[in-house]
Amino acid sequence: MESRFVDETIIEVCSGDGGDGVVHFRREKYIPRGGPDGGDGGDGGDALFVVRKNLKTLSYLKMRHVFRGEKGKPGGGQRKSGRRGQYVEIPVPPGTLAKDPDSGVLLHDMHSQDEPWLFLRGGRGGRGNWHFKSSTRQAPRFAESGQKGVCRRVLVELALIADIGLVGKPNAGKSTLLSVLTNSHPKIGAYPFTTKIPNIGVCSLYDYDIVLADIPGIIEGASQGAGLGFQFLKHIGRTNLILFLIDLHDNDPGLSYHMLEKELGTYREELTRKPRLVVGTKMDLDGAGDRLSELRAAVRDQDCLGISAVTGSGIDELKRTLFHAVGRHR
Repeated sequence: MESRFVDETIIEVCSGDGGDGVVHFRREKYIPRGGPDGGDGGDGGDALFVVRKNLKTLSYLKMRHVFRGEKGKPGGGQRKSGRRGQYVEIPVPPGTLAKDPDSGVLLHDMHSQDEPWLFLRGGRGGRGNWHFKSSTRQAPRFAESGQKGVCRRVLVELALIADIGLVGKPNAGKSTLLSVLTNSHPKIGAYPFTTKIPNIGVCSLYDYDIVLADIPGIIEGASQGAGLGFQFLKHIGRTNLILFLIDLHDNDPGLSYHMLEKELGTYREELTRKPRLVVGTKMDLDGAGDRLSELRAAVRDQDCLGISAVTGSGIDELKRTLFHAVGRHR
C-alpha cells in the first residue's frame, strides 16, 4: 500500500482540437444551383480538474501521465454543426496544487470540492463554407480548419489538509496515538520509521469532527533531506495546529522538542508561528513523570500534557484540549 502513495507527479494535459468546417452545397430537387451550406466543426473538448473527496493519493495520475480532450467532429450539410468533443476530467484529492513544472509558480489551489477548474479550453471549431458567401463570391469552395487544442505540462502536488499535524521523532508514538484517537489503522511497530507515508484519521467529540495527519518521523537534518521527513514536511503547512509528540523515554525530551522545532523552522520559517501543543508520550514507563517535568521546563510557555496511549491516561484531556484549540484556530 505504501508504494502506491504518490503526492507529486508531472502530467501532460491537452485540450481537444476543434473540428473542421466543411465545404458543402445545397442539392435539392428543383434547386440545381443551391448555395453553400457547409456546417461548422464542433469545439474541442476542454480539460478540467475535479476534486474527489474519496481520493487520498495522486497514484492514478502517475500511472496515466497524459490526459487529452476529444477532437470536435466536422460539420455537415444544411449548416449542421459537428458535435463538440468530449471534455476530459482529471480527478484529484482535496488539497491538490497545480504548478508550473519549470518555474514552480502556483496555477491553482484545489483545496475543496467546489466547481471544476477549467485548465485548458478546447480549440474552436472551424467555420463551414456558408460563412464565406458574399455578393462577389457566391460559391466559396473552402472552409475553415478547426483550431488546435493546447498541450501543457503541469506539476500536480498534494498538500494534505488536516486540522492537526502530528510531529515527532521516529517511534515517538504518533501512529499509536492516531489509532487511539481516530478511526485510522496505521502500521505500528517498535522500530524507527514505521510510518513511511502520511496517515489521516478523524476524531469525533461533541458531534464535531477534526482531522489529524500523522507525518513520518523527523530526525535531525530532515529539512535537508535526512530520513523520510523531508519529502512530507510540506504536509504540515496545511494544518491549523501542530501537535509535538515527545517520547518521555528519551534521555533529554527538551532537546528532542527543540530539534523538531529547528527542523520545521529550517524547512519553512512560517511553521514556527503555527499554534502548537506539546505532548509527552509513554507516561506508563518508569521515570516518565520526571521527564515530563523536564519537558515542561524546556518548552516554557507552551501547553504541555502527558499521556499514555497504552493505558489511556490523559487521552480524554488531550481530546478536549485538541477540540478547543482547533475551534479557536479554524
